[in-house]
Order: sequence, then structure tokens, then C-alpha cells
Amino acid sequence: MTGEAIRDMIKHYVLQSWSVQKTINPIPVEKAEGIYFWDSDGKRYTDMSSQLVNLNLGFGNKAIGDAIKAQVDQYCFLSPGYGSEVRAKLAGKIVSLMPDNMAKVFFTNAGAEANENAIKMARMVTGRWKVFSRYRSYHGASFGAGNLTGEPRRYPLEPGIPGFIKFFDPYMYREAIRFESEEEASAYYLAKLEEQIQYENPTTIAAIVMETITGSNGVIIPPKGYLPGVRALCDKYGIMMILDEVMTGWCRTGRMFGFENFGVKPDIVSFAKGVTCGYVPLGGVVVSKQVAEYFDDHFLSCGLTYSGHPLACAAGLACVSYYEENDVAAHVTEVGKVLKAQLEALKEKHACVGDIRSIGLFSSAELVKDKETREALVPYGGDSKGVMKGILGKLFAKGFMTYTHENMIIIAPALIITEDQLVEELKKLDEVLTEVDASL
Repeated sequence: MTGEAIRDMIKHYVLQSWSVQKTINPIPVEKAEGIYFWDSDGKRYTDMSSQLVNLNLGFGNKAIGDAIKAQVDQYCFLSPGYGSEVRAKLAGKIVSLMPDNMAKVFFTNAGAEANENAIKMARMVTGRWKVFSRYRSYHGASFGAGNLTGEPRRYPLEPGIPGFIKFFDPYMYREAIRFESEEEASAYYLAKLEEQIQYENPTTIAAIVMETITGSNGVIIPPKGYLPGVRALCDKYGIMMILDEVMTGWCRTGRMFGFENFGVKPDIVSFAKGVTCGYVPLGGVVVSKQVAEYFDDHFLSCGLTYSGHPLACAAGLACVSYYEENDVAAHVTEVGKVLKAQLEALKEKHACVGDIRSIGLFSSAELVKDKETREALVPYGGDSKGVMKGILGKLFAKGFMTYTHENMIIIAPALIITEDQLVEELKKLDEVLTEVDASL
């Protein structure tokens, strides 16, 4: 098929995510390798968002591909109740990478299902029904995960499920108060969270769910002491701490899991995306010994036809092994330092860049109309003039492929990117930001 024929068929037959369908114009991809892909006309693009922050090892990883092929030759599917070697090995490897309080894995197909099952388990174990999550969060688009989500993608699900309570992120850049230190900010946000817990009746709260680092809603990195403080509140009130590692897991931040940067041990962890780099869909829930022991004697009311799908587990086992054997986390740490320094330089140079937040190869540039007032380039939940879409179009024209959310540009390239490749691509971002400056 020609590229044009592919594009036409997609537009005619496929409903595209998060889009007004008449506006879509998909790029027909001919081939892909590493951090690059080429369209049907031979133009090269650089994937600066790891697709949807999931293609951590880039296109064409041979170890993952070979593992999938080998599993195809053995068998492609085995229902969850049977013993599959790759399922057993992957679960064991994941638990071995977790803190010493963690015990077992329940496999799902993706992140939304992981979060759905995480909150179900927390409610069953605690006997409570309320679940706290943050306003600037995205946990999936299914009904439960969508109610867990705080940002505007939850709106079509309203009125929502009773018991889903929202609280505010520790978003220092947008806070009306100017704190003298991160610790002071953490103390403030934790005090407000505890006040809300008390107002909601702690004996009814099953879990507090957080993206370890808020992802698409701005790569909001928690200030010093915040996550340990939430852990302490959970312990104080008998609440489960659930950390969503769908984006931050699998070396994205320079650690195998994002929470390792903050010295906390969650009760439940949800994961997906980078566990297979999207080569085959896979997600899961890792639970603590306390949770696992509860279900030794109580019925686990969770189940999926494709839980622990053998092809997905084969891909996952190869993928996670690759992270370990090639010390991908160390590479991310080193190249991440370059990314952060380059982005900080762009912040100093450009009037439109209000804030830069970066950890490992997970970062965002927050665009503003005025650095002094911090007025966002587009209002929250509303870009009616298509300002950010226009900026994205300029980046696409240069082959810099990523996505935006609200007034943020996400920069989260594949973890195999080299320093030279990174510097080459950030020059393109610099050029587009210069055009944005001129429009202010």
C-alpha cells in the first residue's frame, strides 16, 4: 500500500484516541529502528517521547523480538490458571527488583487495568471504600481508572463513582505561596492532605493513589520529604499507599522504579509500558506481603482472560533482563544530566519557558506568556485557539516527535538515546521556542 492509501484507510475506518476525527492526519510509517522512524516518503523522524513514554528501548530491539519468536514456537497462549515458565520467571524477576516488603504479581494487559485491579485489591483488603488521587493525574481511561484520573479526561465519566476523592499535587511552580525550601512545601502539602483525610473520615479510606512523579500532566517531581510524608500518613491511618509506576518504572528516572529516588516502600505498585516497551501489551500489580497473605485465605475477585499472556511475559522477561544486563539505568542517569542541563539553558534563553522539570530521561518544558506572572501559555483545560497544537506542528516539521499536554511539552526519549543524538534534537526544540518567543 502507498502511504496515502494507508492514511486514507486509517481516517476512514479507525477511531483515533483523544482526537476530533476530522482533524487527524496520521503519518504512514514505513520502517523504524532505534530512536528513529521513516514515513512512506523516506522522511526521518526522531521519537522524543518514546511513543507514549513506553518504547523505552526503542524500535527493533533484537532480544525482545527473539524472545517473542521463541515463545510463538512453543505456544502463544495459555490461560492464567496454568503454569507458564515465562510467566513464573517474569513474576519472580519483578518481585526481586522490588523492595523487601513486596511479594506477588497480578498481571494485566495494560496500565489502566493495573490501576483498576490495584484499587480493587486495596478495597478488599481494608474493607474500606474511598480512594484518594490527585487532580493533575492520569491513571487510564477505563471507568475505574478514569474516575481515579484527576485531569479533564475524567470529565466524560461524570457523574462518577462514589468514593473517588481528589487532592492537589505538590505543584510548587503553580502554588500561590512561595516556599523557602522543598521541605517547607512538603510540610504544607502534607498538612493539607492530612486535614482532608480527617474530613473524609480515615476509617473509610482504602488507598491513596499517586503517580510517583506526575507524568503527562507536567512531570511534577515531588519535593523533598513529600512521599515519605504520605507514607507516614498511610501508616498512621491504616491506608494503602498505591504508586502508579506505569510511566516512571523501568529505568525512566535513572532507577529501576521511580519511587527508589524517594526512599519509600509502597503497599501496591502498578506497572505497564516499559515492562515490554510495547512490543506486546502487558501491565500488572505488585502487592506487599500483607496484601498477598490476605488473599491466601480470602477470595481474590480479580481476573482477566489474558492475565500473564505468554507472549507478553516472554517480551517482558527479555526486556527487563536487557535493562539489567546493559545497565540502562546508569546510562539514563548520565544522559539525563545532559538533558537537564540543556533544558535549563533553554529556560534561561527563552521568554516562553517558565519552568523545566527533569529527572533521568523524563522531563517537561512548561510554557508561559510571562515569566514574572507565570501565566500559562494556554489556560488549564482549554486551548481553543490551538496554540500548543501549532507548536507541536512546528516540531513535527523538523522531525522532533513528541506530544504536549496543557501548556507542557513532554521530552522523554527512548532510554538508548546517545548524548550526541539528544543534543542534535534539542537544537530543533530551541529553534521552535525562538518562534514562540517572537509570538509573545
